Amino acid sequence: MAAQLGPHELLHVFSFLEARDLLLAAQVNKVWNEVSMTKELWRQLCLSRWASCRAFPVVLGTQTWKQYYFCRSELEFRVESGRPQDFISKAISGHEGKIDQLAYVSPHEYRFDEMARSVVCTVSSDCTVRAWDLHQGTEIWSSPVQPAPLVSLVAYPLLQLVVTVDTQGLIIGWKADTGSEWASFCLPTSCSSMEACSHPEGSFLMVACAAGNLYTLTVPQLRVVSKVATFPHTSVSLTCSPDQQWVSVLPQGSGVGPKVFFTQPLLHPLEDELPVSTTLPVRLSSRACWAPDEAARLMVMHRDDSGMHLAITTFGLKASKSRDRVSILAQQLASFPLPGTMTPHLMQGHGSQVILLASRSELVLFTIHGLQLVAFRDHQRPITSMWVDPNRVVTSSLDLSLRVYVWDKKNTCPILKSCYQLLGGSHRWARTCWSL
Repeated sequence: MAAQLGPHELLHVFSFLEARDLLLAAQVNKVWNEVSMTKELWRQLCLSRWASCRAFPVVLGTQTWKQYYFCRSELEFRVESGRPQDFISKAISGHEGKIDQLAYVSPHEYRFDEMARSVVCTVSSDCTVRAWDLHQGTEIWSSPVQPAPLVSLVAYPLLQLVVTVDTQGLIIGWKADTGSEWASFCLPTSCSSMEACSHPEGSFLMVACAAGNLYTLTVPQLRVVSKVATFPHTSVSLTCSPDQQWVSVLPQGSGVGPKVFFTQPLLHPLEDELPVSTTLPVRLSSRACWAPDEAARLMVMHRDDSGMHLAITTFGLKASKSRDRVSILAQQLASFPLPGTMTPHLMQGHGSQVILLASRSELVLFTIHGLQLVAFRDHQRPITSMWVDPNRVVTSSLDLSLRVYVWDKKNTCPILKSCYQLLGGSHRWARTCWSL
């Protein structure tokens, strides 16, 4: 009689199976059934398919990893298929001014139990920040009217914190569940950019003011850790790298290229020692984004040497330590000119090789070497925003529609396919939200 595999040996073999194979194995006998239900097997399946599970863990006691796997798989099938019965449109109305920005603040990215709740916060020119329940389409709380219009916000879902800034540079942290004020800090001038940083050492807030200074603040206390001069008297935009070890500072309307700072010296500044940074060798830069699957790969849109044509150059960054000093090495990995007919106003990265550009009503994908992968002309009017994640792309437009695209990962190079659009009316002081 052939020797039978014990539970430990079966567990090792089952770790190489996909979900469908595990379900088939569970039907063989009682032992195989018990082993196929092991929590760690389903946890690894979830992590391999959705890396974001590491940042937003499953809520213990409310759902198992197996339940999570099948609930989320079902959700993604419904998102990809776009059946009308799977979507509900809710208009959130309450602001008395234009909504300038919103941020998702639910502490768990996906939750499939009775406690599931999708919450966003919005800031408006009516000088308030408000929280909304997307499933119900109702307002949860509203802040008191502030001294000046609120123009931007960032969220820290795991801390249940929302940070806003107004036109005068007043930064306030709000408790996302109650709307009560947590802390505040006032910049000497208006804010030009604000970025949340979830560093391994803790959460921080990066803020650039109109005077060209970069502030690093603790979260939630909003205390100044460091202040660095970047581009004097120049508005800049900030973006943090996927591993939160780098921050790029892009000057607006300047002839020089962006600066890239190593985050560690900003969090632990030393007296009489400038933070470690480098200026990338491009001119008249206009946009920049990081490659999500690389720790430090930055794509920069800029003018070429003639100043007449747009180009995109990709840099790889590395921190080099020698004795007690740190220096930054910036290596050019690729560069290509954009077609003369394109004037992109939105730019995002996908994976390690793909760049998505929105130019008026067109969505175009390139590799970092300039190969055009696909162009979509689904919208009738200019694209206003673009969401890109490992599974899908969603664009919104002035034609009052959302367009949903899904990545086909079967090939070596991921292919984006257009699935469907969602139509929804929107007035100046309201926004339409779609939920499954």
